[in-house]
Amino acid sequence: MMKLLAHGLKISPVLWGAIALGSAAVPGAIAAEPLPEATVSPALTQVTSVSQLSDVQPTDWAFQALQSLVERYGCIAGYPDGTYRGNRAMTRYEFAAGLNACLDRVNELIAAGTADLATQEDLAALQRLQEEFAAELATLRGRVDSLEARTAELEANQFSTTTKLNGEAAFTLADAFGDDVDAETVFHDRVRLQLTSTFNGKDRLYTRLYAGNLGTSFAPTLGTNEGRYAFDGAVDNDVLIDRLHYVFPVGDRLQVTAMASLAGHHFYADTFNPGLEAGGGATGALSRFGERNPIYRFGLGGQGIGLRYKVSNSIEASAGYMARGGDNPSEKAGLFDGNYSALAQLVFKPSDSFKVGLTYIHSYDGTARRFSFGGTGTNLGNLAPAALGGLNTPVSSNAYGAQAYFRVSPKFDVRGWVGLTKAQLINRGDADLLTYAVALGFPDLGKEGNLGAIIVGAEPYLTDLNVPGDPNFSEDIPFHIEALYKYQLNDNVSITPGVIWLTAPNQNEDNSDVVIGTLRTTFTF
Repeated sequence: MMKLLAHGLKISPVLWGAIALGSAAVPGAIAAEPLPEATVSPALTQVTSVSQLSDVQPTDWAFQALQSLVERYGCIAGYPDGTYRGNRAMTRYEFAAGLNACLDRVNELIAAGTADLATQEDLAALQRLQEEFAAELATLRGRVDSLEARTAELEANQFSTTTKLNGEAAFTLADAFGDDVDAETVFHDRVRLQLTSTFNGKDRLYTRLYAGNLGTSFAPTLGTNEGRYAFDGAVDNDVLIDRLHYVFPVGDRLQVTAMASLAGHHFYADTFNPGLEAGGGATGALSRFGERNPIYRFGLGGQGIGLRYKVSNSIEASAGYMARGGDNPSEKAGLFDGNYSALAQLVFKPSDSFKVGLTYIHSYDGTARRFSFGGTGTNLGNLAPAALGGLNTPVSSNAYGAQAYFRVSPKFDVRGWVGLTKAQLINRGDADLLTYAVALGFPDLGKEGNLGAIIVGAEPYLTDLNVPGDPNFSEDIPFHIEALYKYQLNDNVSITPGVIWLTAPNQNEDNSDVVIGTLRTTFTF
């Protein structure tokens, strides 16, 4: 009896594996992607000695276990070519067949009534073991009972087996300063609640509610979109649904993002700004400009679809199409007859520490929904009619971007971008617009979870304009300098002091510099 018990303990990890395999398909659970099953021959041959298996050596870690199972119980089978293939993952069918063979052999031994199957000494030893470990067994039984009770309570009170709720609340104390700036100190809030659901463990449905009172930051006071916060946009704390996306894989390499509301190229394409890119959240850069290359903001809002395809381990391609007003059935609107933006991007990533990408975006913006860089840039850079003498016309544009990211060390990285936009003002002329930036990141600065960053660049501005009358405009470079330090108080609370310095607002050095001071506190759960 002791011998059978000992060998039963040897194969017990296999039995636990069977239990684990049998419990993997829990409804609603998010499971890892299964490995492909290997092709095996159904013709397995019983062996009587472990030496018959050509790929099993005495130095193998499981040699003694195999030898025991073969020579004592005769329940190990090899392949017709004389191999055992012990390093290959087995299928559930193979496991069932092997386990059944061993159990049949054990039953035969029991039925045969072998003389030393169970002796009086064996029974006495079992009794002594039971008495010696009685206290430990009782303690273990109590812990198991407690775990079962707590598990039942969690299951009864959990939010959902298929949906996770995440939240973010930001309190912002801010002011703007400058010789020509007449701004007051303000205290703003912004809240987001996001439901992330899955239906097969690989897909994701994002439903997000938001509210706040930031409006368009200091833009009305400054007279420019430069320096707008990444997390502004909501007014009067009205609760709205802004994001409704469904993300799912097609095969092993393609990811599809269907966007029914708040379509944006940054939701599916790599923007090369980890840590600072927060998708309009309050955990990354302070400004919209600091989040990503502004050309990704073309066509922001509306409906669309994005594709991200892994060509190889080092090459990735993305493509997408979005229509602002894609839900409007009116003439000159809808998915294909109104404003739209289409992206194509290629990313080369030779290592985990370096990547570079090229981006092309073609957009069309009618007069109903004007051309803009999504809340960044000068008035001239956004071809605002007021800045162009009342010129208001549909715009067809082609934007070309280059982005790069380089992690010098675990605590220092460099990222940057440049974007050139060639805009055609329909039946009026054309214009060139430029934007660029370099950002220095300092992850875990001071302690794990912190982030320091310095961002220096120019928000989108007008560099050339060819229209009738050839209006004059200032071509001064509107530099944007931003510094922030996100201090992680704990896993759920961070405080981010920072400053945004705008030189030559609205690309005019005659305008006084503007400094925006910010203290942001972010709560996440």
